[in-house]
Amino acid sequence: MNTSWYQDALASSLETSKWEHIPLVIFEQPRLAATRVAQEIADLVRHRGADGLKVVLGLATGSTPIFVYQELARLHREGLSFRNVITFNLDEYFPISPEHTQSYHRFMREHLFDHLDIPENQIHIPDGEIARGDMAAACERYERQIVEAGGIDLQILGIGRTGHIGFNEPGSSRRSGTRLIHLDRLTRLDAIKDFQSEELVPRTAVTMGVKTILQARRIVIMAFGEHKAPVVARAVEGEVNAEVTATYLQDHENCLMVLDRAAASQLTRIRTPWLVGPLHESVLSWNDSMLRRAVNWLAQQTSKAVLKLTDEDYNSYSLQELLSQYGNAYEINLRFFRQLQNTITGWPGGKPPAEDNAPVVQPRCLRSPSRAVYPKRILIFSPHPGDDVLSMGGTLLRLAEHKHDVHIAYQVSGSDSVKHEVLQRYLDFHQQVGGVPLPKDRSDARQLRTLKATICRAEARAAARVCRVNPDYLHFLDLPFYEKVGEQYRQVSPEDITITARLLDRIRPHQIYAAGDLADPHGTHRICLEILTQALKQCSGEKWFAECEAWLYRGAWAEWPIHEVDMAVPLSPSEVATKGRAVFQHESWKHRAAMFSKDAGEPGKPAADAAYATSRQFDALGMPDYEAIETFHRWTLA
Repeated sequence: MNTSWYQDALASSLETSKWEHIPLVIFEQPRLAATRVAQEIADLVRHRGADGLKVVLGLATGSTPIFVYQELARLHREGLSFRNVITFNLDEYFPISPEHTQSYHRFMREHLFDHLDIPENQIHIPDGEIARGDMAAACERYERQIVEAGGIDLQILGIGRTGHIGFNEPGSSRRSGTRLIHLDRLTRLDAIKDFQSEELVPRTAVTMGVKTILQARRIVIMAFGEHKAPVVARAVEGEVNAEVTATYLQDHENCLMVLDRAAASQLTRIRTPWLVGPLHESVLSWNDSMLRRAVNWLAQQTSKAVLKLTDEDYNSYSLQELLSQYGNAYEINLRFFRQLQNTITGWPGGKPPAEDNAPVVQPRCLRSPSRAVYPKRILIFSPHPGDDVLSMGGTLLRLAEHKHDVHIAYQVSGSDSVKHEVLQRYLDFHQQVGGVPLPKDRSDARQLRTLKATICRAEARAAARVCRVNPDYLHFLDLPFYEKVGEQYRQVSPEDITITARLLDRIRPHQIYAAGDLADPHGTHRICLEILTQALKQCSGEKWFAECEAWLYRGAWAEWPIHEVDMAVPLSPSEVATKGRAVFQHESWKHRAAMFSKDAGEPGKPAADAAYATSRQFDALGMPDYEAIETFHRWTLA
């Protein structure tokens, strides 16, 4: 069996052993990481099969292992048999029927077992509908079945935002076995996307215990996306403690953590690599981005404006190497200050020609050949209806006020974002005022999704009106990947790419704005960006493509870190208030309430608005004090 990548992880961990207590590997993309994990599973199955032996796998559910299961299904279609495999799943909701849409029995059948040749009697999943009085005996039987199978050879894990492995929530004992457990509220909130309503999410679940997991001979734990970055850092670099049960894995002698770049972003080796060792001895270097990262970090550590940092500050915080490269603190500070200052512009689409035809100095952050074109054709891609105004509503308003032709493409229907009770409220209203007869079958999932999508469209139009966008310039793409279930769940198809490419060719934009918010816990942003990337490749030979400038926005969960900001659009108090009104047109969007709250009847007061936090960061660094700032990262289309 090829385990060279594990040996590479061990070698790498020696360099970061002061910080990292679990060997890990980092991939650029989740699919690449999942493919390597699937290859290891396949190698183990082949190796054991050649010797006539069984292999016992511990399996996980959730979005993280889906790519692994898709790759295993592909390998089986190419001839790999899994008849020598015995499986034990980590957990199951309780109480829940195996046929329930969100049961892990059904999840595993749809994503894996229906596509492999594992004998039915070799598949084990905790029982989610056993009588509560029989639960203890059932859990003991599950433990006994694992022992009788010879123990777990390879355990696949994900990690929850509470740091749980399986459903071992904070406080779980290292000695815990398979049992019934009460789910943490954060875990239940993360499950709303599947169950549509918090009230429908089960409060309990059956889970393998920590002791059971640690008895596996090998463990591979995976985490993808920036929303996992904080808990990954705690699990890898923090002390072993019951509040983050994943930290128990630090004591396992054969454990590997597999991450994508986003999930690794809070690790010391990524976030502050100069603390690990000299950059000239690694693959990193002191380029402008790394300089901005270090200086911003130093300003935060010292609570100083950037122009007040001294040579002593750089020396005291392990940044002597930066001093030796750039000379002194004054030169470094001024370089950073000018770079950040040049990102700020109130003209994201460029300035109009002067009435007397005098030369116009365009914003320094704009670089495309079409930077002086005015007005521009602007195409904003919004993964869900609502992401546009929530993440870049102030910039959207500014572009419309500057008379650019602003188009908005809503990439998916957004039906998953509408709770059942919201739909019921609309249906009750409809019933009271009359009109088209209501659907007779309220259990028809396809019809319910269509109705919810209609709600999302109406709210998107209302929000666009607040931002003064021409309603004829709204495009509802309804990309097919979003509607898929089972094995095809969230898989990109050529149709998704074709729909997007046709819109690009029709509008021929001078500027593109797209969601680069990979902290999106649902993964829809990531998939939408992948589709747009493929569509742009198809259009790369067109004349408009060479003249197009592209920007990635964030903001729904977090703004861009300072060192990645290429354009910063400041907002006035009135623009923030208008943005708030636009956001609140999305009344059914379940994520909206987490970003904004109504304070004394004033929509737009932030509850956790990242644009406010960014303006405070700019102010602390010595930049002008704006009400809020929306930030963008340059996306190089070539």
